[in-house]
Amino acid sequence: MSRNHRPDPESAADPALARYASQYRVLQDALATLGYFCKGSVLSRTFTCGRAACPCSRDPERRHGPYFEWTYKVAGKTVYHRLSPQEARIYKEGAAEYRKLKSLLRRLEHVSRRALAYKARTA
Repeated sequence: MSRNHRPDPESAADPALARYASQYRVLQDALATLGYFCKGSVLSRTFTCGRAACPCSRDPERRHGPYFEWTYKVAGKTVYHRLSPQEARIYKEGAAEYRKLKSLLRRLEHVSRRALAYKARTA
């Protein structure tokens, strides 16, 4: 990123640019608080085994499980990883952090785009 496009101290002379710089710094600080993250979802599934004598085939409440899976996409293909309950909790937290990251990046881009448009209009 070139130095001309970063929020800088000279933006304090212009109230609009100062506001954009302040919003940008708040979002940068929020980025710094993120924990480890991963894309994807953690699912809890129950299954029927297919044996006619097993209670799972007659009663949905007696299905086998829950089993946990972490799913995500790689090159357009869904990848599945089976997880233990402890791993599921950790990956679920990581997926939540990833959603926070994506939200913060969208907000950073929005503030940046508005600041750049303002600077272009006033140049």
